[in-house]
Amino acid sequence: MTQEAAFLAAWEKNWKQMEQAGIQTARMREQDQKLGAVTAAKRCLSGRRCSDGFRQLMAAGLLHLSLEALSLKSAWGSLFTDEEANEALSRLMEAGYNFRK
Repeated sequence: MTQEAAFLAAWEKNWKQMEQAGIQTARMREQDQKLGAVTAAKRCLSGRRCSDGFRQLMAAGLLHLSLEALSLKSAWGSLFTDEEANEALSRLMEAGYNFRK
């Protein structure tokens, strides 16, 4: 399995948990299918605006399921630039994410 395929599998696992918690993922899945999971993730992390999904996860206390938290895992380090990782880290820190979970 390629690293990108493994990333997609991990992201899909998070989607299932999000859906069980009532978080809407249809738009995220549509974008990932259109662009590819890694390309869509990079696009999301390239700006300063948090997604609606991120806000929903924050409100539900489920930021560990966010793209931002997933992208910071060491397994995916080579998929993302330092700037993308820093953006993910910044968003999570601003949201008060507990990195020790």
